[in-house]
Formats: sequence, C-alpha cells, structure tokens
Amino acid sequence: MAVPKGKVSKARRNSRNSANFKANAPTLVECPKCHELKAPHKVCPKCGTYKNETVVDTEKKKK
Repeated sequence: MAVPKGKVSKARRNSRNSANFKANAPTLVECPKCHELKAPHKVCPKCGTYKNETVVDTEKKKK
C-alpha cells in the first residue's frame, strides 16, 4: 500500500488547485433606462428601475 513519506503542508496542498483556478469578472448588463452597468436581475442602483418599472424611489435616498 502506498504511504506518503511526509506531511503535505497546507500551502503546498492548497497551491495545487490555485494553478487551475481563475476568478471571473462579474457579469454586468446595461440598464435600459439610464444605460448604467448593473448586475442582471437586480434593481438598478442609479435609477431604481427593474424590468422598465420604477421600483425604488432614488430621490428619497439622496436627501
């Protein structure tokens, strides 16, 4: 039966996966109303619209 000769350190163990791991940039889409970039399926933080309907009143937040 194969037995490891020594303990594998946490750094060596974790570095095996780091060579194949690549962080992805977040997906962004353009808001149809204000044309700002926003996350898909979320309310636009700039104008407060979702599916072309105003959901959040952004003028109250500014005060």
